[in-house]
Amino acid sequence: MPAAAPLPHQHIHALYSDHHRWLQGWLGRKLGNAFDAADVAQDVFMRLLARPAAVEMREPRAYLSTIAHGLVVERWRRRELELAWLETLAALPEPEAPSPESRLLFLEALIAVDAMLDSLKPKVRTAFLLAQLDGLTCPQIATRLGVSLSTVERYIASALRHCYQLRFHA
Repeated sequence: MPAAAPLPHQHIHALYSDHHRWLQGWLGRKLGNAFDAADVAQDVFMRLLARPAAVEMREPRAYLSTIAHGLVVERWRRRELELAWLETLAALPEPEAPSPESRLLFLEALIAVDAMLDSLKPKVRTAFLLAQLDGLTCPQIATRLGVSLSTVERYIASALRHCYQLRFHA
């Protein structure tokens, strides 16, 4: 009788045993901080555990470092957003400053919006931001981007559809 295929958790346990120390060292050199490296290394394996099925990988270190790189970029983006948010809060007069709970909710919303915008194609994101933040009309956006009106309308519709799907189908 053939041996049963290893369970995904067994596979991840083997990956962890074989590569965790290497991954944490690699991240330590990249981040310059052993504590952040340990956090990101754990997050890599948590991502693997959250996958619905085991992934076949020929080059485990390349696979792990790819996941880790994405997490590092996310961490840097989040820190940039947090710093910008803290600078904004510092500029507010004390009576207008939101409560600590509101500050956290605003930051979480800001991070969610950033992630949504980042998932759009660049031209779609630009058209959407020109419409939403700058208040430009579709003809004005078409002129600015050098594309047709129908293309801008497609871009805006695509961005709105994406927002809707994230909000109601996530």
